[in-house]
Formats: sequence, C-alpha cells, structure tokens
Amino acid sequence: MQVQLTTNILKANDAIAALNRKIFSEKNIFVMNIISSPGAGKTTILEKLLLKLPPDIKPAVIEGDLATTKDAERIENTGVFALQINTLGGCHLDANMINQVLEKLPLEEINLLIIENVGNLVCPAGFDLGEDMKMVVLSVTEGNDKPLKYPVIFREAAVSVLNKIDLLNYVDFDLNQYEEDLIALNPDQRRFYISARTEEGLEPLIEFIVEKVRAKKGGE
Repeated sequence: MQVQLTTNILKANDAIAALNRKIFSEKNIFVMNIISSPGAGKTTILEKLLLKLPPDIKPAVIEGDLATTKDAERIENTGVFALQINTLGGCHLDANMINQVLEKLPLEEINLLIIENVGNLVCPAGFDLGEDMKMVVLSVTEGNDKPLKYPVIFREAAVSVLNKIDLLNYVDFDLNQYEEDLIALNPDQRRFYISARTEEGLEPLIEFIVEKVRAKKGGE
C-alpha cells in the first residue's frame, strides 16, 4: 500500500511538472534544479555565479528552505530577483509548489530560472519540478563516499559540482575514487571542480550554464 501511495504522489507530481516545463519552454526559460546536502555551498556558489553572468543572461532564483528567508535575502543582495518558498518541515520542493508561485515570477523578463532546493540529497532526487537540468553539489568536507551512499541524485543529475576544493589538502577526500564512482553511476555527467570561496574553477561552470541558456533562447 505504501508503494502505491508513493507511485500516486509521483504521478501527480510529474503531471504538474510537465505543465511547468511547457510554460518554461514556451517562454524560452532554462531551468536548473540545484540539489545538495546542507552546508555544501549552494547559496555561496549562486552569489558568485550571478554576479558574473553576461548581460544577455537574465536570471531569477527560487529558494527552497524549511524556514526563514535568509538565502533569498542573500540572493537579492546580488541584485537578482529571488522568491522564497518555505516548506514548513518538508524535505524537498515539488512541482506544485513551483507551479503555485509562477505568477509571482518575472517570467517575461528572464531566461534563466535557478531553483535552489531544500538541503537534502535524498528527498529532492525523486521529484521533477519541470526543470531542464538537475545539478548536484557536493563539498569535499562531506567525504567522497556520497555518490555511492546517495546514488539516485548522482545518477539523475546531468551536472555535478565538487565545491571547496581549496580544502582538499586538509580533508580525507579521495578524488580518484570520487571520479570513478561518478563515472560508474553516470558516465555522461558533466563534472566541475570549484571553490566558491576562492572562485577557482567557477568560470567553466558559468560558461556551461550560459551556453545552455543561449541554446534554449535560440530554440536549439
């Protein structure tokens, strides 16, 4: 019975996600769903990334959290429109939550929507929001075993970002094993290695995102 309930929930979610995707596609908005555990550095990455986007990339951000508006306030300090969704204890965003706030977004003015999901490597992985791409963020301080412990999100995500590489010499993180595990789970995944703090490796990630936005804007 529990399996049936889960199946019904996901089917309902997928139907709304398809509606969201249709709306985003009609408006040529590229949508990223960023997923990580708490403290991996998603918001810091966004702060740095948003300030470096070229003028033709017009972003907005949805922040998902259990409570508070702190992350949305940080994003707004970059000059980018940010909308906070508080799940009030829920461990992930779902397609209906996104659909319900669409009218509050400046959809006619943007071509990039970044959704920063609730900090969790498990729950958000199974819920399609209508995005074009999932991006999973891991920090070196969490250990290199996370792809095998949480395989669903690392298998689902088209892009992985390893953050805090400036700390590699100070933590027990096997980079070779991490790469081998990612390749085994998702050989086609694009992998980036960055330090949001020092901005090392950030430029290739920005270029990749810009290419995706421009391709969708051009209808390619």
